[in-house]
Amino acid sequence: MSRAAAPAPHRAPNPLLDRHRAVLPDWLALYYADPLELSHGEGRHVWDTAGNKYLDFFGGILTTMTAHALPEVTKAVGEQAARLIHSSTLYLNRPMVELAERIAALSGIPDARVFFTSSGTEANDTALLLATAHRGSNQVLAMRNSYHGRSFSTVGITGNRAWSPTGLSPLQTLYVHGGVRTRGPYARLTDAEFTAACVADLEDLIGQGRTPAALIAEPVQGVGGFTSPPDGLYAAFREVLDRHGVLWISDEVQTGWGRTGDHFWGWQAHDRNGPPDIVTFAKGIANGMSVGGVIARAELMNTIDANSISTFGGSPITMAAGLANLSHLLEHDLQGNARRVGGLLIERLRAVAAGVPAVREVRGRGLMIGIEIVRPGGDEPDPAATTAVLEAARAGGLLIGKGGGHHTSVLRIAPPLSLTVAEAEEGAAILGRALRAL
Repeated sequence: MSRAAAPAPHRAPNPLLDRHRAVLPDWLALYYADPLELSHGEGRHVWDTAGNKYLDFFGGILTTMTAHALPEVTKAVGEQAARLIHSSTLYLNRPMVELAERIAALSGIPDARVFFTSSGTEANDTALLLATAHRGSNQVLAMRNSYHGRSFSTVGITGNRAWSPTGLSPLQTLYVHGGVRTRGPYARLTDAEFTAACVADLEDLIGQGRTPAALIAEPVQGVGGFTSPPDGLYAAFREVLDRHGVLWISDEVQTGWGRTGDHFWGWQAHDRNGPPDIVTFAKGIANGMSVGGVIARAELMNTIDANSISTFGGSPITMAAGLANLSHLLEHDLQGNARRVGGLLIERLRAVAAGVPAVREVRGRGLMIGIEIVRPGGDEPDPAATTAVLEAARAGGLLIGKGGGHHTSVLRIAPPLSLTVAEAEEGAAILGRALRAL
């Protein structure tokens, strides 16, 4: 494709887009030159208001985890809404207690306590509050290329410039190597050498000043382009952290609930030293309802010595959705489906991308797959070509996402975990055509 600047394509009138731009922030991103308005969904498909049908390989940013319009969730929400929508945490809340019990049991954390929030950003915010209060330190270790949310504290620990609009922060953040395996100064090392170099870097950072409160890390970096270190790296980090009394926070907002296929939690790929001190979650747990949360052992969770409540966290209606969705996921072994169908999908995507010079790498695990796009003949990221593939996939009837480092040059593929083999084949074929159009 030509790299020269092209005139802006003609856009048909879109009154809703004009209204959006008139009242919402300029920095509120929209996909596509002609943005979509979705009207409804079913299973792994959605429809726009023009009647076009799409195979959904992004699920509202990994949030429609099981399926669109899942009957069990729809029924649970309707029944709870007919009884009581809201109460706040000032009253006993049976659905909240029941979901907390299930999540605590699934976490692997001994004597676990669960606090519910309304988003992943708020969950990570809470984890930082717990860790810094418990350790008496405002220094935090984070991974390069990371993303942890859009609040004032979480943009301050986000190691991805494209998603961190200010350098001001209540925290002192030090960034550690290791989240990206195939780029950076350690890319050419073997997995064992890579891990050893990253551990040495961590040791060096901790030894330079006051003891940090915690390391926060995504087992697979989501917004960063579905990059991940070799399995076992965070276990090796944990040995260093434990020796210095530094907590480990695993940000499972995108990797939790079996999406990676091999494991229920992303941290389990690194688990020789047991579960993290704190786990954060959100996204898919309630299949689109606003639920996030923090899991920590009682000693850590109860470190807060001031009054606190949550107005919307743990609301009866979102907890009912979470209970129904988690039950469906476990009863239908959607983690196993992510492993089986995700393995097939990544094989198909590697096959269709094999003859495309612009594809640097197809990577991922389970139903969490990234395709990195570069200028042919080198390693330079190509955001324009990435956007072109995103548009071509939509034209072919497939919705995907994008992300990756500072350059947004990775196609992000994360369908609902109930994806069928036929749908995986169909999506790979559409993406193949979109990639070959480059």
